[in-house]
Amino acid sequence: MADVLRGLGVSAGAAAGPALRMGRVPRLPAPRTVTDQAAERAAAREALDQVGRELAERAARAADPAARAILEAQALIAKDPMLAESCDGAIGAGLDAAHAVHTAFTQQADGLRAAGGYLAERAADLEDLRDRAVAWLLGEPMPGIPDPGHPFVLIADDLAPADTATLDPRRVLALVTARGGPTSHTAILARALGLPAVVACQEALAVEDGTLIHIDGDTGAVTLHVTAAVIAETAAETAGSPAESFAGPGRTADGHRVPLLLNIGSADDLPADAATDVEGVEGVGLLRTELLFLGRHDAPGLDEQREAYTRVFRALPGRRVVLRTLDAGADKPLPFLSLADEPNPALGIRGLRTSRTRPEVLETQLAAVAEAAAAADADVWVMAPMVSTAREAADFAARVRAHGLSKVGAMIEVPAAALRAAQILEHVDFLSIGTNDLGQYTMAADRQCGELADLLDPWQPALLDLIASCARAGKAAGKPVGVCGEAASDPWLACVLVGLGISSLSMSRAAVARVGARLSRYSYGDCVRLAESALAAADAAAARAAVTSAS
Repeated sequence: MADVLRGLGVSAGAAAGPALRMGRVPRLPAPRTVTDQAAERAAAREALDQVGRELAERAARAADPAARAILEAQALIAKDPMLAESCDGAIGAGLDAAHAVHTAFTQQADGLRAAGGYLAERAADLEDLRDRAVAWLLGEPMPGIPDPGHPFVLIADDLAPADTATLDPRRVLALVTARGGPTSHTAILARALGLPAVVACQEALAVEDGTLIHIDGDTGAVTLHVTAAVIAETAAETAGSPAESFAGPGRTADGHRVPLLLNIGSADDLPADAATDVEGVEGVGLLRTELLFLGRHDAPGLDEQREAYTRVFRALPGRRVVLRTLDAGADKPLPFLSLADEPNPALGIRGLRTSRTRPEVLETQLAAVAEAAAAADADVWVMAPMVSTAREAADFAARVRAHGLSKVGAMIEVPAAALRAAQILEHVDFLSIGTNDLGQYTMAADRQCGELADLLDPWQPALLDLIASCARAGKAAGKPVGVCGEAASDPWLACVLVGLGISSLSMSRAAVARVGARLSRYSYGDCVRLAESALAAADAAAARAAVTSAS
């Protein structure tokens, strides 16, 4: 009987093929005696320059806007003069170039990791750049995704942004990582690309290259030593999946309507035919506006914002577009906001709270949204992130309506807001649940902590309880309550969410067909029963098992 490893399924679907491990990080040789510090400094700087240039070239070739932004950010970090100066200092202390780069970058990464929150996440970026620079200095191949010339299942400890951004879904059948969680960069990328993925599977690192394996992104099972027949059968099932022919609109088998919407960052994330058909999609459930603000020392002005929003609105005439106002702070620091250092950024000035210190930023954004909405025919809804109280919701609604925008909503990402959803709905027209943040705050588990992946699982019954509470409040008020977090991308969980009373689901484009096809096979009553099974479960694993086995 084949061995079965267990991890956390974070991107639905199945795949099978030969396993290949990520290119190894270069091993440092014994330190060399340094006789020419100037030459070592020049070598270290050339390594950083070469790595930055390579990443910039990869960014220029990247077709996906999100991938391009990640690579451009990596290239900028490689060119940071402070890092070069740190390398110089290490060389001045007697280290050769390779050891100096390794020491300087590791110290910086350790400092970021100790700071926690967004800065801790950036530590992985530095370690990736470190390994690339050291590999160049040692004359070794760059660490990263292998290219064997045939499809394979990628196994890694974790994936660095520069690797995930350029991953080719035509070659990589599925992802298995030892670390990571449901909201990790790897998980989000896998869902965006429609790749099955299992994270937090530490035993996978011991799988030898070439081993034939089967991945189940729903259950988190990784089956080893499967046969060629299993691989062929899985490929045939994937090619013939009902999801491939889903055309929408979203509805259950008995006709209960569930609008399926997209999560996007800009108009570049929309296909060219967005105005007519997007594979059953009925609009945008989350327009992340912070992408326009990231990496800048000055906020984008009214004209620039208006142009960006107008592009999105005009691409979707007559369709819903839910715009989230600036979600800054924590994992999205913005220099121009001049926010003070915080001991725990995830619990500090972020989201709507930034308007407490910089109200003009929100006012400019709302003015730009209003002008863009007036210039297009989209059905524009506006919501604020990190709303915690009914008073905050009321203040935000007043600001939005003062600009002539009629559809105002609040994101539910804080347990306090979920518990008081009825009171918040007295002031706004809709709610949108961000399951990623609501999950981490409910379980007191940092989204970046892979060791707590089980707690961050969106199948946690406690999280489902809060979602159900919000849905009941929406039903009582006669107002819609949607989900725009990554949980909506899970086809089984989507059925549960509908059964809990959620009125719309927003997700990555790649997930729409799979979610729509799964919903179409179950009646609304079936979804209610699945939801009841999940709520009655003892933990996330039991909830998932109860639902998937009920099919």
